[in-house]
Amino acid sequence: MTHEFQIRVLPQQAASEQTIKDYIARDRGIDIRTIYGVRVLRRSIDARQRTVYVNLTVRVYVNEMPQDDVYRHTEYRDVSGRPQVIVVGEGPGGLFASLRLIELGLRPVVIERGKNVRERKTDLSLITRTHKVDGESNYCFGEGGAGAYSDGKLYTRSKKRGNTEKILNVFCQHGASPSILADAHPHIGTDKLPRVIENMRNTILGCGGEVHFSTKMTGLLVSGDTVDGIEAVDLTTGRELTFRGPVILATGHSARDVYRYLDRTGIEMEPKGIAVGVRLEHPAALIDRIQYHNKNGRGKYLPAAEYSFVTQVDGRGVYSFCMCPGGFVIPAATGPQQIVVNGMSPSNRGTQWSNSGMVVETRPEDVEGDGRLKMMLFQEELERVCWQQGNMRQTAPSQRMADFVGGRLSYDLPKSSYAPGLISSPLHFWLPPHVGRRLQEGFRKFGQTSHGFLTNDAVLIAVETRTSSPVRILRSADTLQHVRLKGLFPCGEGAGYAGGIVSAGVDGERCADMCASYVGSTVAG
Repeated sequence: MTHEFQIRVLPQQAASEQTIKDYIARDRGIDIRTIYGVRVLRRSIDARQRTVYVNLTVRVYVNEMPQDDVYRHTEYRDVSGRPQVIVVGEGPGGLFASLRLIELGLRPVVIERGKNVRERKTDLSLITRTHKVDGESNYCFGEGGAGAYSDGKLYTRSKKRGNTEKILNVFCQHGASPSILADAHPHIGTDKLPRVIENMRNTILGCGGEVHFSTKMTGLLVSGDTVDGIEAVDLTTGRELTFRGPVILATGHSARDVYRYLDRTGIEMEPKGIAVGVRLEHPAALIDRIQYHNKNGRGKYLPAAEYSFVTQVDGRGVYSFCMCPGGFVIPAATGPQQIVVNGMSPSNRGTQWSNSGMVVETRPEDVEGDGRLKMMLFQEELERVCWQQGNMRQTAPSQRMADFVGGRLSYDLPKSSYAPGLISSPLHFWLPPHVGRRLQEGFRKFGQTSHGFLTNDAVLIAVETRTSSPVRILRSADTLQHVRLKGLFPCGEGAGYAGGIVSAGVDGERCADMCASYVGSTVAG
């Protein structure tokens, strides 16, 4: 017999299956000898009061062994010889679109400008050592997309758009820990995610699909009002290539050459609001003490503490974004004369620092100029200014938090996880006024609600600009095809329809569904 219980326990009681069994036996009056297994279905931490609790939903197996699978399997069949669909980009949108196409009996042909997820690591390490960025292989471009080496956080609020549970289950099927199905804020970890991505690629290849690395789309093949393929170039050999089929365009939020091509050829899109700011890094022990209301920090049984802040300043949101407890700040530029920062965490979240993006909502009307690329041009200019402030290297301009709020120079900087190094800079002086002023006020408010958060032990690292796509490629709400061009399915973050790994995966699956309807080759059952 199985039972499901919702329980509220101390961290030490939630630490293992045995301690949960002990609690259930006492609390529910069940003979512990009859409890054959316990499975945690949901887990969240409640640190609102001085005593921290863990909320659990558990399935308890009484007098029977657990029989059900930890996660739901998806069947992927051979699609060799089936009609093909071109998937441009192998980030989460492209990966999940490809896997869903296989489910539907279509053959994905994946075009990825960057390298495979393992080879990317060499180019990432060179950014720190040489301060040079490979424009085709970096923290944003390559197999797995921007999420592969920036944390693998799987939390999303976009649950109305599609089946988020399916996305998590597919990750588990390809090697992610089943704990992501239970955690309120699931997270795979930068050290674990590459293997999962490799397994997903191997499923695509094993089912008869194709994956082409170091292959860059240079244009769409358009006949009248229909897209029936792409032109591309092999970046290794220089050979020009043609791929035929309907196109799922999942190029990510940093493929600025794609946006320029779409703008130049008159493909309908519009400027989209973004969020701009900095990475804020604290000592992890300080965040643990603040969030867990304990001078001794998190102790033995709690994870590195998370936080989430949001407020309004002069009609714009100021908020934390992509919080990385026990993580690193990383250089995320995609070309020369740029400094862009992002955050990531290993699976154990075990470093001595915690960071988050601290950003200000920025709408098209907040930025001078016109044209469909105005928000992208705003990003580029801010990243260029940041590069100049960083001595034209990947050394990031930085300022202690309280100094920034007080408008003071920082004469020294704390130790940081940002490997290319920091350089003291008056961020309060050169950040765009509508960003800098709102950040200052937002930090004052956050410091009032969370004592100790506003401190000179924390450092601002500039600049965080790649929070989302600066454009939206217009598509039909019904068919997800481009508003004018049939056979073109703008997809995921890069198209302006997702914000994170899970929502991009959901959008990838939706685009695959619509593409299968368009092709008319869906395989039932």
